[in-house]
Amino acid sequence: MALSITKWDVAEHLDNDERIALFLEAIFEDGTPSEIAEALGVVARARGMTQLAAQTGLSRPALYKALSGDGNPGLDTIMKVLAALGMRLAVAPLPDKAA
Repeated sequence: MALSITKWDVAEHLDNDERIALFLEAIFEDGTPSEIAEALGVVARARGMTQLAAQTGLSRPALYKALSGDGNPGLDTIMKVLAALGMRLAVAPLPDKAA
């Protein structure tokens, strides 16, 4: 009997706002800028890139490029994408910097 293996895709498991928020929170906390861009791309694929493009006013190719591991999205793009996803950025003091 042959073993069938398929590539695991996190986008298939980001099926509600809570999971998306937890995924992005973890990436924003510990990820590099390229990992953050790529994670936003994964969430965009989970939600539908065409729908996201329409909501942000950006083209699908521009979103795919910006939200790849090689992309370097500007803050304006990140804010548009997060708003379209129903998310926002939050700022908190670092644990070792808390007064």
